[in-house]
Amino acid sequence: MVKRNQSMLNALNLISDGVLTLLSYVCALWLRFEVLGGRQTLQLTSPRLVALIFGYCILIVLVYYALGLYGYGRLRRRREEGLCILLVNGLGTLGLMATFYVVRIVDFSRLMLVLFWLISSAAVILKRMLLRGALSYYRSHGYNLKHVIVIGSGHLARQYARDLRSNPQLGFSIMGYIGCERQDDLGKCLGDYTQVEAILEKNGPDEVIVALDPQDIAVMPDILAAADKEGVRLSLIPFFNDYIPRNPTITALGRTKLIDMRVTPLDDLGWAMVKRAMDIVISLCLIVLFSPVMLAVAVGVKLSSPGPVLFSQERIGRNKKPFKMLKFRSMRVTGTEDTGWSTNSDPRKTRFGSFIRKFSLDELPQFFNVLRGDMSIVGPRPEVPYHVITGWAQVNGLRGDTSIEERVQYDLWYIENWSIGLDLKIMLRTALGGMVNKEVVKTQ
Repeated sequence: MVKRNQSMLNALNLISDGVLTLLSYVCALWLRFEVLGGRQTLQLTSPRLVALIFGYCILIVLVYYALGLYGYGRLRRRREEGLCILLVNGLGTLGLMATFYVVRIVDFSRLMLVLFWLISSAAVILKRMLLRGALSYYRSHGYNLKHVIVIGSGHLARQYARDLRSNPQLGFSIMGYIGCERQDDLGKCLGDYTQVEAILEKNGPDEVIVALDPQDIAVMPDILAAADKEGVRLSLIPFFNDYIPRNPTITALGRTKLIDMRVTPLDDLGWAMVKRAMDIVISLCLIVLFSPVMLAVAVGVKLSSPGPVLFSQERIGRNKKPFKMLKFRSMRVTGTEDTGWSTNSDPRKTRFGSFIRKFSLDELPQFFNVLRGDMSIVGPRPEVPYHVITGWAQVNGLRGDTSIEERVQYDLWYIENWSIGLDLKIMLRTALGGMVNKEVVKTQ
Protein backbone atom coordinates (compact mmCIF):
# COMPACT_ATOMS: atom_id res chain seq x y z
CA MET A 1 0.00 0.00 0.00
CA VAL A 2 2.77 2.43 0.97
CA LYS A 3 4.75 1.57 -2.16
CA ARG A 4 1.69 2.21 -4.36
CA ASN A 5 0.96 5.51 -2.59
CA GLN A 6 4.61 6.54 -2.93
CA SER A 7 4.59 5.85 -6.67
CA MET A 8 1.42 7.89 -7.11
CA LEU A 9 2.82 10.73 -4.99
CA ASN A 10 6.07 10.73 -6.98
CA ALA A 11 4.14 10.93 -10.26
CA LEU A 12 1.98 13.82 -9.00
CA ASN A 13 5.07 15.53 -7.65
CA LEU A 14 6.80 15.28 -11.02
CA ILE A 15 3.79 16.53 -12.99
CA SER A 16 3.16 19.42 -10.60
CA ASP A 17 6.81 20.54 -10.85
CA GLY A 18 6.47 20.68 -14.64
CA VAL A 19 3.19 22.64 -14.43
CA LEU A 20 4.65 25.06 -11.87
CA THR A 21 7.68 25.65 -14.09
CA LEU A 22 5.42 26.45 -17.05
CA LEU A 23 3.24 28.79 -14.96
CA SER A 24 6.38 30.47 -13.62
CA TYR A 25 7.42 31.32 -17.17
CA VAL A 26 4.03 32.91 -17.82
CA CYS A 27 4.25 34.78 -14.50
CA ALA A 28 7.74 36.05 -15.33
CA LEU A 29 6.49 37.38 -18.69
CA TRP A 30 3.57 39.13 -16.99
CA LEU A 31 5.80 40.72 -14.33
CA ARG A 32 8.39 41.87 -16.84
CA PHE A 33 6.11 43.37 -19.48
CA GLU A 34 2.86 44.19 -17.66
CA VAL A 35 4.00 45.17 -14.17
CA LEU A 36 7.51 46.51 -14.77
CA GLY A 37 6.71 47.77 -18.26
CA GLY A 38 8.70 47.35 -21.43
CA ARG A 39 8.38 46.60 -25.11
CA GLN A 40 7.38 43.00 -25.71
CA THR A 41 8.87 41.67 -28.92
CA LEU A 42 8.67 37.89 -28.44
CA GLN A 43 5.95 36.16 -30.45
CA LEU A 44 4.57 34.24 -27.48
CA THR A 45 2.27 32.05 -29.55
CA SER A 46 4.81 31.01 -32.18
CA PRO A 47 5.01 27.19 -32.46
CA ARG A 48 8.80 27.31 -32.11
CA LEU A 49 8.72 29.22 -28.79
CA VAL A 50 5.84 27.18 -27.35
CA ALA A 51 7.64 23.93 -28.21
CA LEU A 52 10.85 25.28 -26.67
CA ILE A 53 9.20 26.20 -23.36
CA PHE A 54 7.28 22.92 -23.10
CA GLY A 55 10.49 21.06 -23.89
CA TYR A 56 12.32 22.97 -21.18
CA CYS A 57 9.66 22.09 -18.58
CA ILE A 58 9.88 18.40 -19.48
CA LEU A 59 13.68 18.47 -19.44
CA ILE A 60 13.88 20.17 -16.05
CA VAL A 61 11.69 17.55 -14.33
CA LEU A 62 13.72 14.79 -16.00
CA VAL A 63 16.87 16.32 -14.50
CA TYR A 64 15.12 16.45 -11.10
CA TYR A 65 14.27 12.77 -11.54
CA ALA A 66 17.84 11.87 -12.52
CA LEU A 67 19.11 13.62 -9.38
CA GLY A 68 16.79 11.57 -7.17
CA LEU A 69 14.40 14.36 -6.18
CA TYR A 70 11.39 12.06 -6.63
CA GLY A 71 12.83 9.05 -4.85
CA TYR A 72 13.06 7.81 -1.30
CA GLY A 73 12.83 11.19 0.43
CA ARG A 74 11.60 10.82 4.02
CA LEU A 75 15.12 11.28 5.34
CA ARG A 76 16.29 13.75 2.68
CA ARG A 77 17.70 17.00 4.03
CA ARG A 78 15.57 19.99 2.97
CA ARG A 79 18.49 22.38 2.60
CA GLU A 80 20.30 20.13 0.14
CA GLU A 81 17.12 19.67 -1.89
CA GLY A 82 16.51 23.43 -2.07
CA LEU A 83 20.07 24.18 -3.15
CA CYS A 84 19.89 21.45 -5.78
CA ILE A 85 16.70 22.98 -7.24
CA LEU A 86 18.25 26.46 -7.28
CA LEU A 87 21.37 25.21 -9.06
CA VAL A 88 19.49 23.07 -11.60
CA ASN A 89 17.08 25.89 -12.42
CA GLY A 90 19.95 28.37 -12.70
CA LEU A 91 21.85 26.17 -15.13
CA GLY A 92 18.63 25.41 -16.97
CA THR A 93 17.86 29.11 -17.39
CA LEU A 94 21.35 29.71 -18.78
CA GLY A 95 20.82 26.81 -21.15
CA LEU A 96 17.47 28.26 -22.24
CA MET A 97 19.15 31.59 -22.94
CA ALA A 98 21.82 29.85 -25.03
CA THR A 99 19.10 27.93 -26.91
CA PHE A 100 17.34 31.21 -27.76
CA TYR A 101 20.53 32.32 -29.49
CA VAL A 102 20.99 29.01 -31.29
CA VAL A 103 17.46 29.06 -32.75
CA ARG A 104 17.86 32.78 -33.53
CA ILE A 105 15.43 34.15 -30.94
CA VAL A 106 17.79 36.98 -30.04
CA ASP A 107 15.37 39.72 -29.02
CA PHE A 108 14.37 38.49 -25.56
CA SER A 109 14.43 39.99 -22.07
CA ARG A 110 17.27 38.83 -19.85
CA LEU A 111 15.47 40.30 -16.83
CA MET A 112 12.48 38.12 -17.67
CA LEU A 113 14.69 35.01 -17.62
CA VAL A 114 16.15 36.02 -14.24
CA LEU A 115 12.60 36.44 -12.93
CA PHE A 116 11.74 33.04 -14.42
CA TRP A 117 14.64 31.43 -12.55
CA LEU A 118 13.67 33.03 -9.24
CA ILE A 119 9.93 32.39 -9.54
CA SER A 120 10.25 28.79 -10.76
CA SER A 121 12.76 27.93 -8.02
CA ALA A 122 10.65 29.57 -5.31
CA ALA A 123 7.46 27.90 -6.56
CA VAL A 124 8.94 24.38 -6.66
CA ILE A 125 10.70 24.74 -3.30
CA LEU A 126 7.59 26.21 -1.64
CA LYS A 127 5.39 23.46 -3.04
CA ARG A 128 7.75 20.82 -1.67
CA MET A 129 7.87 22.52 1.72
CA LEU A 130 4.06 22.62 1.92
CA LEU A 131 3.79 19.01 0.74
CA ARG A 132 6.40 17.85 3.24
CA GLY A 133 4.64 19.75 6.03
CA ALA A 134 1.28 18.19 5.15
CA LEU A 135 2.77 14.70 4.94
CA SER A 136 4.62 15.17 8.23
CA TYR A 137 1.37 16.16 9.95
CA TYR A 138 -0.46 13.25 8.33
CA ARG A 139 2.23 10.74 9.32
CA SER A 140 2.61 12.03 12.88
CA HIS A 141 -1.08 11.13 13.35
CA GLY A 142 -0.53 7.53 12.30
CA TYR A 143 -1.28 7.60 8.57
CA ASN A 144 0.87 6.67 5.54
CA LEU A 145 3.30 4.79 7.78
CA LYS A 146 6.27 2.75 6.58
CA HIS A 147 6.38 -0.50 8.53
CA VAL A 148 9.88 -1.71 9.32
CA ILE A 149 11.42 -4.73 11.00
CA VAL A 150 14.65 -4.24 12.95
CA ILE A 151 17.18 -7.05 12.80
CA GLY A 152 19.31 -6.80 15.93
CA SER A 153 18.67 -6.19 19.61
CA GLY A 154 21.74 -4.32 20.83
CA HIS A 155 22.72 -0.69 21.34
CA LEU A 156 22.30 0.38 17.70
CA ALA A 157 18.84 -1.20 17.37
CA ARG A 158 17.65 0.57 20.53
CA GLN A 159 19.21 3.85 19.37
CA TYR A 160 17.37 3.57 16.05
CA ALA A 161 14.08 2.95 17.85
CA ARG A 162 14.62 6.00 20.08
CA ASP A 163 15.40 8.19 17.07
CA LEU A 164 12.22 7.06 15.32
CA ARG A 165 10.11 7.79 18.39
CA SER A 166 11.67 11.27 18.52
CA ASN A 167 10.66 11.92 14.88
CA PRO A 168 7.08 10.67 14.42
CA GLN A 169 6.61 13.04 11.45
CA LEU A 170 8.84 10.75 9.37
CA GLY A 171 6.13 8.10 9.43
CA PHE A 172 8.03 4.95 10.39
CA SER A 173 6.51 2.22 12.54
CA ILE A 174 8.47 -0.70 13.99
CA MET A 175 6.53 -3.94 13.51
CA GLY A 176 8.95 -5.79 15.77
CA TYR A 177 12.51 -7.02 15.91
CA ILE A 178 14.53 -10.12 15.19
CA GLY A 179 17.20 -10.90 17.75
CA CYS A 180 18.47 -13.10 20.50
CA GLU A 181 17.96 -10.72 23.44
CA ARG A 182 14.75 -9.52 25.02
CA GLN A 183 14.30 -5.76 24.47
CA ASP A 184 10.96 -4.26 25.50
CA ASP A 185 11.71 -0.87 23.91
CA LEU A 186 11.98 -2.52 20.48
CA GLY A 187 8.44 -3.88 20.62
CA LYS A 188 7.50 -7.44 19.77
CA CYS A 189 10.19 -10.07 19.30
CA LEU A 190 9.38 -11.82 16.01
CA GLY A 191 12.01 -14.55 16.31
CA ASP A 192 15.75 -15.16 16.09
CA TYR A 193 18.26 -14.87 13.25
CA THR A 194 17.56 -18.40 11.94
CA GLN A 195 13.96 -17.39 11.12
CA VAL A 196 14.62 -14.22 9.08
CA GLU A 197 13.27 -15.46 5.75
CA ALA A 198 10.07 -16.89 7.25
CA ILE A 199 9.46 -13.71 9.29
CA LEU A 200 9.87 -11.43 6.28
CA GLU A 201 7.58 -13.63 4.18
CA LYS A 202 4.89 -13.66 6.88
CA ASN A 203 4.94 -9.97 7.82
CA GLY A 204 5.77 -8.29 4.49
CA PRO A 205 7.50 -5.17 5.87
CA ASP A 206 8.18 -2.08 3.75
CA GLU A 207 11.79 -2.03 4.91
CA VAL A 208 14.31 -3.97 6.95
CA ILE A 209 16.79 -2.19 9.22
CA VAL A 210 19.88 -4.26 10.00
CA ALA A 211 21.49 -3.17 13.28
CA LEU A 212 23.71 -6.12 14.17
CA ASP A 213 26.35 -6.22 16.88
CA PRO A 214 29.87 -7.23 15.76
CA GLN A 215 29.52 -10.75 17.16
CA ASP A 216 26.43 -11.38 15.03
CA ILE A 217 27.85 -10.27 11.68
CA ALA A 218 28.12 -13.90 10.46
CA VAL A 219 24.35 -13.97 9.80
CA MET A 220 24.56 -11.06 7.35
CA PRO A 221 24.68 -13.19 4.14
CA ASP A 222 21.47 -15.00 5.14
CA ILE A 223 19.74 -11.67 5.91
CA LEU A 224 20.73 -10.21 2.52
CA ALA A 225 19.55 -13.33 0.72
CA ALA A 226 16.21 -13.28 2.55
CA ALA A 227 15.61 -9.59 1.81
CA ASP A 228 16.46 -10.10 -1.87
CA LYS A 229 14.13 -13.09 -2.13
CA GLU A 230 11.22 -11.19 -0.57
CA GLY A 231 11.97 -7.98 -2.49
CA VAL A 232 12.24 -5.91 0.69
CA ARG A 233 14.26 -2.70 0.86
CA LEU A 234 17.19 -3.11 3.28
CA SER A 235 19.17 -0.44 5.16
CA LEU A 236 22.25 -1.15 7.25
CA ILE A 237 23.41 0.56 10.44
CA PRO A 238 27.15 -0.31 10.69
CA PHE A 239 28.36 -1.33 14.13
CA PHE A 240 30.88 1.56 13.99
CA ASN A 241 27.97 3.97 13.39
CA ASP A 242 28.97 6.27 16.27
CA TYR A 243 32.35 7.01 14.66
CA ILE A 244 31.50 7.79 11.05
CA PRO A 245 30.54 11.28 9.78
CA ARG A 246 27.07 12.19 8.53
CA ASN A 247 28.02 12.03 4.84
CA PRO A 248 30.97 9.63 4.47
CA THR A 249 32.71 9.01 1.16
CA ILE A 250 33.08 5.35 0.21
CA THR A 251 35.61 4.22 -2.38
CA ALA A 252 36.47 0.74 -3.60
CA LEU A 253 39.86 -0.95 -3.90
CA GLY A 254 39.08 -4.26 -5.53
CA ARG A 255 36.70 -5.98 -3.10
CA THR A 256 37.74 -3.64 -0.27
CA LYS A 257 35.50 -0.68 0.60
CA LEU A 258 37.25 2.30 2.14
CA ILE A 259 35.29 4.86 4.20
CA ASP A 260 36.83 8.31 4.45
CA MET A 261 36.24 9.19 8.11
CA ARG A 262 37.13 12.86 7.74
CA VAL A 263 35.55 13.82 4.43
CA THR A 264 34.12 17.34 4.41
CA PRO A 265 31.83 19.18 1.99
CA LEU A 266 34.61 21.76 1.46
CA ASP A 267 36.80 19.07 -0.10
CA ASP A 268 34.62 19.68 -3.15
CA LEU A 269 36.18 22.44 -5.27
CA GLY A 270 32.81 23.92 -6.18
CA TRP A 271 31.67 24.39 -2.58
CA ALA A 272 35.12 25.66 -1.59
CA MET A 273 34.83 28.34 -4.30
CA VAL A 274 31.35 29.28 -3.09
CA LYS A 275 32.58 29.67 0.49
CA ARG A 276 35.56 31.76 -0.64
CA ALA A 277 33.30 34.01 -2.71
CA MET A 278 31.06 34.48 0.34
CA ASP A 279 34.10 35.40 2.43
CA ILE A 280 35.25 38.04 -0.06
CA VAL A 281 31.84 39.66 -0.48
CA ILE A 282 30.91 39.60 3.23
CA SER A 283 34.32 40.82 4.46
CA LEU A 284 34.30 43.72 1.97
CA CYS A 285 30.80 44.74 3.04
CA LEU A 286 31.65 44.51 6.75
CA ILE A 287 34.88 46.47 6.34
CA VAL A 288 32.90 49.30 4.74
CA LEU A 289 30.08 49.02 7.30
CA PHE A 290 32.33 48.95 10.36
CA SER A 291 34.99 51.41 9.17
CA PRO A 292 33.69 54.20 11.49
CA VAL A 293 33.68 51.77 14.43
CA MET A 294 37.21 50.58 13.62
CA LEU A 295 38.41 54.17 13.43
CA ALA A 296 36.89 54.92 16.85
CA VAL A 297 38.40 51.77 18.37
CA ALA A 298 41.81 52.60 16.90
CA VAL A 299 41.71 56.04 18.54
CA GLY A 300 40.61 54.49 21.83
CA VAL A 301 43.42 51.94 21.79
CA LYS A 302 46.00 54.64 21.07
CA LEU A 303 44.76 56.81 23.94
CA SER A 304 44.39 53.92 26.43
CA SER A 305 48.08 52.97 26.70
CA PRO A 306 51.41 53.41 24.86
CA GLY A 307 52.04 51.06 21.98
CA PRO A 308 50.77 50.13 18.52
CA VAL A 309 47.08 50.15 17.60
CA LEU A 310 47.16 46.69 16.06
CA PHE A 311 48.42 43.49 17.61
CA SER A 312 49.51 40.64 15.34
CA GLN A 313 50.14 37.08 16.37
CA GLU A 314 51.27 34.17 14.23
CA ARG A 315 48.65 31.54 13.64
CA ILE A 316 48.66 28.37 11.59
CA GLY A 317 46.31 28.61 8.64
CA ARG A 318 44.94 26.01 6.31
CA ASN A 319 47.45 23.44 5.05
CA LYS A 320 49.70 24.46 8.00
CA LYS A 321 50.53 27.80 6.40
CA PRO A 322 51.45 30.42 9.04
CA PHE A 323 49.99 33.92 8.87
CA LYS A 324 49.79 37.05 10.99
CA MET A 325 46.36 37.38 12.58
CA LEU A 326 45.36 41.00 13.25
CA LYS A 327 43.56 42.35 16.29
CA PHE A 328 43.15 45.68 17.99
CA ARG A 329 45.57 45.71 20.92
CA SER A 330 43.73 45.19 24.19
CA MET A 331 46.72 44.75 26.55
CA ARG A 332 49.66 46.74 27.72
CA VAL A 333 52.91 46.07 25.87
CA THR A 334 54.89 43.83 28.26
CA GLY A 335 56.84 41.51 25.95
CA THR A 336 54.68 38.48 26.90
CA GLU A 337 52.02 38.90 24.25
CA ASP A 338 52.88 35.70 22.37
CA THR A 339 52.87 33.30 25.31
CA GLY A 340 49.41 31.76 24.79
CA TRP A 341 45.76 32.45 25.43
CA SER A 342 44.81 35.32 27.70
CA THR A 343 42.41 34.71 30.57
CA ASN A 344 39.33 36.52 31.81
CA SER A 345 41.24 38.12 34.68
CA ASP A 346 44.48 38.78 32.76
CA PRO A 347 46.25 41.70 34.51
CA ARG A 348 47.76 42.89 31.22
CA LYS A 349 44.37 44.07 29.89
CA THR A 350 43.68 47.80 29.78
CA ARG A 351 40.28 49.15 30.78
CA PHE A 352 39.47 50.05 27.16
CA GLY A 353 40.92 46.74 26.00
CA SER A 354 38.64 44.91 28.41
CA PHE A 355 35.66 46.76 26.91
CA ILE A 356 36.46 45.97 23.27
CA ARG A 357 37.17 42.32 24.14
CA LYS A 358 33.81 42.08 25.90
CA PHE A 359 32.03 42.97 22.65
CA SER A 360 34.60 41.32 20.33
CA LEU A 361 35.49 44.68 18.77
CA ASP A 362 39.16 43.74 19.02
CA GLU A 363 38.57 41.13 16.30
CA LEU A 364 37.29 43.54 13.62
CA PRO A 365 40.70 43.80 11.83
CA GLN A 366 40.44 40.10 11.09
CA PHE A 367 38.09 40.99 8.22
CA PHE A 368 41.26 42.06 6.39
CA ASN A 369 42.71 38.60 7.09
CA VAL A 370 39.56 37.10 5.60
CA LEU A 371 39.85 39.31 2.52
CA ARG A 372 43.46 38.17 2.03
CA GLY A 373 42.41 34.52 2.31
CA ASP A 374 44.18 33.80 5.61
CA MET A 375 40.94 32.91 7.38
CA SER A 376 37.22 32.38 6.82
CA ILE A 377 34.29 34.34 8.24
CA VAL A 378 32.93 31.11 9.73
CA GLY A 379 34.92 28.02 10.66
CA PRO A 380 36.91 26.18 13.34
CA ARG A 381 39.12 27.79 15.96
CA PRO A 382 42.91 27.78 15.47
CA GLU A 383 43.62 24.63 17.48
CA VAL A 384 42.08 22.60 14.60
CA PRO A 385 43.39 23.83 11.22
CA TYR A 386 42.86 27.58 10.94
CA HIS A 387 41.60 30.66 12.80
CA VAL A 388 38.35 32.39 12.06
CA ILE A 389 36.11 35.21 13.27
CA THR A 390 33.18 33.08 14.34
CA GLY A 391 32.28 29.41 14.41
CA TRP A 392 30.01 26.69 15.83
CA ALA A 393 32.01 26.51 19.06
CA GLN A 394 31.94 30.29 19.57
CA VAL A 395 28.18 30.70 19.14
CA ASN A 396 27.72 27.86 21.64
CA GLY A 397 29.64 29.82 24.29
CA LEU A 398 33.10 28.27 23.84
CA ARG A 399 35.33 31.32 23.44
CA GLY A 400 38.63 32.44 24.88
CA ASP A 401 39.75 30.60 28.02
CA THR A 402 37.51 27.53 27.63
CA SER A 403 37.96 23.79 27.15
CA ILE A 404 40.01 23.12 24.03
CA GLU A 405 38.77 19.50 23.89
CA GLU A 406 35.14 20.59 23.87
CA ARG A 407 35.82 23.27 21.27
CA VAL A 408 37.51 20.68 19.04
CA GLN A 409 34.39 18.47 19.18
CA TYR A 410 32.15 21.35 18.13
CA ASP A 411 34.55 22.37 15.35
CA LEU A 412 34.88 18.82 14.00
CA TRP A 413 31.09 18.62 13.87
CA TYR A 414 31.06 21.90 11.90
CA ILE A 415 33.67 20.66 9.41
CA GLU A 416 31.76 17.43 8.72
CA ASN A 417 28.34 19.10 8.48
CA TRP A 418 29.28 22.33 6.68
CA SER A 419 26.70 23.95 4.44
CA ILE A 420 25.86 27.48 3.31
CA GLY A 421 22.77 27.35 5.50
CA LEU A 422 24.85 26.44 8.56
CA ASP A 423 27.24 29.35 7.89
CA LEU A 424 24.30 31.74 7.60
CA LYS A 425 22.82 30.37 10.83
CA ILE A 426 26.10 30.90 12.69
CA MET A 427 26.51 34.42 11.33
CA LEU A 428 22.94 35.25 12.36
CA ARG A 429 23.48 33.91 15.88
CA THR A 430 26.73 35.85 16.08
CA ALA A 431 25.01 39.08 15.04
CA LEU A 432 22.20 38.48 17.57
CA GLY A 433 24.47 38.07 20.57
CA GLY A 434 27.43 35.89 19.71
CA MET A 435 29.80 38.86 19.69
CA VAL A 436 29.22 39.46 23.42
CA ASN A 437 31.29 37.12 25.57
CA LYS A 438 31.58 36.40 29.29
CA GLU A 439 34.65 38.50 29.92
CA VAL A 440 34.30 41.03 32.74
CA VAL A 441 34.93 44.68 31.85
CA LYS A 442 37.62 46.21 34.08
CA THR A 443 36.42 49.20 36.11
CA GLN A 444 39.81 50.30 37.47
